[in-house]
Amino acid sequence: MEEIYYIIIIILFVLAITDLFVGVSNDAVNFLVPALGAKASKFWVILSVASLGVLIGAIFSNGMMEVARKGIFNPDKFVFSEIILIFLAVMFTDIILLDAFNTLGFPTSTTVSLVFELLGAAVAVSIYKLSKNNIPLSHLSEYINSSKTLVIISGILLSIVVAFTVGAIVQWIARIIFTFEYEKTYKYFGSLWAGFAFTVIVFFMFIKGFKNSTFHDAPFVQWVLHNQLSVLIIGFLVFSVFFEILKSIFKINILRIVVLAGTFALAMAFAGNDLVNFIGVPLAGYKSYVYWHSSGLPADSFSMGQLSGKVDVNPIFLFIAGIIMIITLWTSKKARSVTETSINLARQDAGYERFGSTYISRALVRAFINVSNFVKKITPSSVSQWIEKRFFNPYKKGKYDPNAASFDLIRASVNLVVASILIAIATSYKLPLSTTYVTFMVAMGSSLADRAWGRESAVYRVTGVISVISGWFLTALVAFIVAFTVAIILAYGSTIAIGMFIVIDILIFIRSRKIHRERMKKEEEEKQKIIRKQQMTKENIFERIRHDLYSEIEKVARIIETTYEGFTKADRKILKRASSIAHNLKQNSKNLKSDIYNIIQILKPDYLLSGQFYVQVIDALREVANAATFLADRMYEHIDNNHEIFSKEQMDDFAKMKDITLSYVDKVLKVMKSSSLEKTYDELKKLKNSMSILKTSLLRELESYKTMELQRIQNYEVDTVNSTLFLNTLEEMKNIIMFSSRFIKAFIRFYSSKNKI
Repeated sequence: MEEIYYIIIIILFVLAITDLFVGVSNDAVNFLVPALGAKASKFWVILSVASLGVLIGAIFSNGMMEVARKGIFNPDKFVFSEIILIFLAVMFTDIILLDAFNTLGFPTSTTVSLVFELLGAAVAVSIYKLSKNNIPLSHLSEYINSSKTLVIISGILLSIVVAFTVGAIVQWIARIIFTFEYEKTYKYFGSLWAGFAFTVIVFFMFIKGFKNSTFHDAPFVQWVLHNQLSVLIIGFLVFSVFFEILKSIFKINILRIVVLAGTFALAMAFAGNDLVNFIGVPLAGYKSYVYWHSSGLPADSFSMGQLSGKVDVNPIFLFIAGIIMIITLWTSKKARSVTETSINLARQDAGYERFGSTYISRALVRAFINVSNFVKKITPSSVSQWIEKRFFNPYKKGKYDPNAASFDLIRASVNLVVASILIAIATSYKLPLSTTYVTFMVAMGSSLADRAWGRESAVYRVTGVISVISGWFLTALVAFIVAFTVAIILAYGSTIAIGMFIVIDILIFIRSRKIHRERMKKEEEEKQKIIRKQQMTKENIFERIRHDLYSEIEKVARIIETTYEGFTKADRKILKRASSIAHNLKQNSKNLKSDIYNIIQILKPDYLLSGQFYVQVIDALREVANAATFLADRMYEHIDNNHEIFSKEQMDDFAKMKDITLSYVDKVLKVMKSSSLEKTYDELKKLKNSMSILKTSLLRELESYKTMELQRIQNYEVDTVNSTLFLNTLEEMKNIIMFSSRFIKAFIRFYSSKNKI
């Protein structure tokens, strides 16, 4: 029997290593976003600084390990055979959940995952034990550390409000001091700000970190802890003078140093606070095994009360964990793909918004506007004018620069310093504060204070914040349910269940790799589109658009073909695929539409003709995408509701309608792909007339099928649902032809005017 537990400990350590890779891939967003968003330095420099912070933070994280051993449940109520099931269920669940979130590119909270996984598994094993011994469920509270659990959960929830508020206040003060043209005030206040930032970083990261580390008894640490105020004052003066020398004599941009130092501090705080999320449970399992093995008692009778005491972790384990985290930081592609949400919601400029508008976000924005207007009324006009001058952003309406930073170094430094302080304070009090919650909400608070959420983007940014926070709560619920289920299965399934979950974890891991590769491929395609847009000029705008537009119009033909195939076979999967292609087309057209402002800025003022051409083409694509989406969605909804397909006569007409529409779309594709547009003015005019005649002929032919359907309705040959779908399908196909013709008209008008000139 001892061998099986030895194997379980090995499994726990293997899962710990896997969890480190998975967890760091998710949480890298927490400390990389500020420096990357502000473009504070080269990517390898930022990663190097973060790696050093991770290593030091891992070594100092000893105190946090107690949460995994006794923070959620009372270990003295469990025997070794039961508590090892809790730890095993948590690790199986953690890897499944975190890898799923990473694959989707969604930055979730590893702290929340751990807390609710421990809670779910502990509740499951407690219920199993109570039912096995015929003890009423009312005794469940004796097994769960409800008071500590409530404190942890309350701290996590409170962190949302505190982080947002503190981030907003500090950013507002920083912007008042520096303004957006911080180069002017930088020479006066830059050294003081850098000195303050470094002081709080050193105090909270090193001193507070040492307090709960394996080095807490060192004489130097004890001296500093008893002279905190003096250390703060001396540190502020020394660092301020040091940065003034760097700035004035060596002409070094000390704000970049502050951001890099903040990255180091936040990476250190992350490792010190979150390492427990990855290896705390396996180390607790290992300690449990050591205690049980040395006792000589049976596994089902040895009480785990020893876990309630203080247990120091071997620094070697912490060092190895830090090395694994660093390797993950440098090698994981997923670590680089989870930063987009935070940067997108925090960026200074408006543009394409990933999230839409909801009733809640609109109500919140209206409430904030009303409060803002009230504050303006009661504030003296001279004060309001002075504040407005400090917040004037001369770069907001400047020429669009696709390579510009998402926000400046002032905001990046605020995000890093505030988040580091909050996380370090929580770590010093052994509270597993969510680094994801803190860093994200600090960034959102500073964005709001910095007026990055203007009237153009506020409602969408608020929706994004609400969506992310909602996802966090969903994480808690899912973590509890999955861990509870896994623990129950392990309790009843024994070794067979353990083998089953090992296989499940491996299969999920392999599948997620495949899904992630596909998603990265799509992202790479999108990056190439962005690069092409950045290189757009009057001379190459036609070729750039023709290249991108051709692939999008090809999707229209695929949508029509796939929709027809799926409907005739009454196959939901095929129709679902058609709908997915259509929504991808619609989203791409929406992205192109939102980029019009930036593209026109890229073009020079005398390239107005090129700009008009671009707008016309994108408008046409938007309409075609809408028509194709309506077509696919209505067909899918019809079959999804288990309605009958068309009658034989309707199906024959549907086939002909499909062929007519495809014939015109194919003609448009051939014209765009060939060099037929690069002709003389007269030749282009003839092409325009021929395409117009073809369009009119095809539309007239499609209209005849409407007459036939109306006759079928009058003769009671069709029912209401089918006839409505048929007529809607007909209209969408007509729309596809009409709006597709605008592509050719726009191209011909552009080249006709160019050649005529």
